[in-house]
This record gives sequence, structure tokens and C-alpha cells, in this order.
Amino acid sequence: MNKIKQIAYAVLTIALVALPAMAQGAADNDSTVASYKAIAAGLGFGLAAGLAAIGQGLVGSRAAEGAARNPGAASTVQTLMIISLALIESLVLFALLIVFVKL
Repeated sequence: MNKIKQIAYAVLTIALVALPAMAQGAADNDSTVASYKAIAAGLGFGLAAGLAAIGQGLVGSRAAEGAARNPGAASTVQTLMIISLALIESLVLFALLIVFVKL
């Protein structure tokens, strides 16, 4: 375990020492920032959409479970489920709007 720790520290030190050698000039900075913005926006929106999809799946499964447990309240549960799904989807649309505004 001690040798693995020493190797990890050596690799980290070499990587940190090499950072100034990888520095770029001011002319390339704008294109790099633009490309990183696009990558970050894509990853951020993908994360937001993925987590919203998980949330929508949970809402749907819990609504089906609630309707199965109490069939008399199925219409109320369905109404609340549709409202919840609309609110979750609106958050995804707001995330998409922020992506378009920032790019």
C-alpha cells in the first residue's frame, strides 16, 4: 500500500510540474473558453435532463403504487402526478433556456 501511495504522489507531482509547459498563448484562449463552455453546457443539461427523468420515473411509480393501494383516490393521485410531472419538466426547460442564454 505504501508503494502505491508513493507512486500516486510521484505521478501527481510530475503532472503538476508539467502544467506550466502546457500553458497556451492568449490568442488561443478565446476558442478554448468557447469550446469548454459548450462542453460544460452539454454536460450540465444532460445531467439535469437525466436527473429529471429519474424523478419523473419515481413520481410515476409512486403514483401507480398509491392508486393500487387506494383505488378510491386514484383520480386525486393522477391529478397530483400530472402536476408534479409538469413542474419537473418545466425545470428541464428552464435548464435548456439557461444553456441557450449562456452560449
